[in-house]
Amino acid sequence: MSINAIKDDEQMSSVSKKTTMIRLFRYLLAYRTTIAIVILIMLATVAISIINPLLIERAIDVHIANRDLESLIKIIGLALAINIIFILLIKLRMYLMAKMSNDVLLKIRQELYTHIQNLSFNFFDSRPTGKILARIIGDVNSLKDVLSDSVTTLIPDFVTISAVVVIMLIKNWRLALASLISLPLMLAGLWFIETRSHLRWRIHRKKGSNLNAFIHEDLSGMRIIQSYTAEDETEADFDILLKEHRGSFMNAIVINDAFFSVVDISWGLGTIAMYYVAIKVMGIGVDNVGTLISFGMYIGMFWRPIMNLSNFYNKLITNISGAERIFDILDTKPEIADSSNVIDMPVINGEVTFEHVSFAYDKDTKVLNDVSFKVKPGETIALVGPTGAGKTTIVNLISRFYDVQEGNVYIDGKNVKDVSIESLRMQMGIMTQDNFLFSGTVKDNIRYGKLDASDEEIIEAAKAVNAHDFIMKLKKGYDTELKERGSGLSIGQRQLLAFARTMVSMPKILILDEATSSIDTHTELLVQEGIEALLKGRTSFVIAHRLSTISKADRIFVIDQGKILEEGSSDELLAKKGLYYDLYMAQFKNI
Repeated sequence: MSINAIKDDEQMSSVSKKTTMIRLFRYLLAYRTTIAIVILIMLATVAISIINPLLIERAIDVHIANRDLESLIKIIGLALAINIIFILLIKLRMYLMAKMSNDVLLKIRQELYTHIQNLSFNFFDSRPTGKILARIIGDVNSLKDVLSDSVTTLIPDFVTISAVVVIMLIKNWRLALASLISLPLMLAGLWFIETRSHLRWRIHRKKGSNLNAFIHEDLSGMRIIQSYTAEDETEADFDILLKEHRGSFMNAIVINDAFFSVVDISWGLGTIAMYYVAIKVMGIGVDNVGTLISFGMYIGMFWRPIMNLSNFYNKLITNISGAERIFDILDTKPEIADSSNVIDMPVINGEVTFEHVSFAYDKDTKVLNDVSFKVKPGETIALVGPTGAGKTTIVNLISRFYDVQEGNVYIDGKNVKDVSIESLRMQMGIMTQDNFLFSGTVKDNIRYGKLDASDEEIIEAAKAVNAHDFIMKLKKGYDTELKERGSGLSIGQRQLLAFARTMVSMPKILILDEATSSIDTHTELLVQEGIEALLKGRTSFVIAHRLSTISKADRIFVIDQGKILEEGSSDELLAKKGLYYDLYMAQFKNI
């Protein structure tokens, strides 16, 4: 497990924060009605907030000063009534915004997950699973406050600030200017902090992604770690990543917390300036206590929204990198995708043709080099050769998991690039040596090969590969719940279930990539009986290192160094005493 490998994939395109914000806020456009209702609610609450200081000023300077108890009780009753309405409106606003922001997050997460499922194998080959999980879960969750506050903070606080400034200027322009004297200081401070904060939070999210990827890989490989007593080494690596994550957080939070200090200082200076001008310059005294109190409240109503806006901007700087990482994946184009003029693949007969095909996973090394062959419908083709020769690559190109760089691949005379990927793959059965099983029942795992398969079809497929007997011995038979990756079953049992899952789809072309590698010899003989019955009349490609399992193949392709060096039946190739003969003798000389 390499820390450097985990860190490698974090290169992202550089996009301005403004572009990211606009793109993020576009998701809110689908909720125009909700936003309109919320804005009306907020305007009402802002109006109540602005009225409160005026009521207090009148109560003190008029009714209390004149000892008018009846009018004072009336104004208190009015204030109580409008503030009860204020509280109810706030609760309604919070409910509407919580629902809307969660709906938007759901949409983004669904869009991201759907897009990831359509990405090509190259995307997954180059990224640890943990990092992809971090994008789908952590980065999406980080946007919740930004989306919610974008409506509940920006609009009402801007309205409040504007209204308060107008009222203050109307009531007393000198006190208003004194209150706002520290505003330039605050703007300069916030600009200084912002220019340094965003980069630090982006680094912190990268470190969090690294940590998440390491933990996922560590837990997935726990058996190997414990088998090789590598706990101390992995703990040391984890400690390094943990310290990097903590260090990046401290670097970000130190400058981030300065946002509030700048606003607090500016607020305090503005308040001091207002009282100084009121008392020392204008000589306001006891007779105008209500005016001073109301102005003090308006100062609070001016600076508190600025504090809220600073807090929102702080959240934006903190979490906008999450949006950048999400859009970075959404902007990743699948390397394997349908063109605009594709057609659906008709029912496959099974003729497969490679025409001067060359392929490389990277630019430096060709895995296949000018490979040509033609397979008749119903033929069973075995692919043999040393590791890395290109066997799996050939079947991956047939299924169009990758696209050829040179040449063409045809099925029934149709270029695989000219038919839709879904219509192509749904007629293929692919089983690899990775016998992955999902959490769920045995029946559900087999049905995954054909989602509309009946119980009878599932049982028939299981019987064909001799999985039925061991399934019936399980606690609940086909309704037995399997744990993650089929833990609790033997390797051979997991492989038999994966084989049944492939068989239930009744594919037109069947691909078996080391499909029997984990099955014991006795079980393999039983499976071979099922294979022979099910493959009759179907084109199949079988990759196997056990040469005994492919002796009945119609043709055997011996592949090495990206080329088909030999071709023929097992007997024909043995008679040639070439590469196949050497492989065969190397396996059986000690038997």
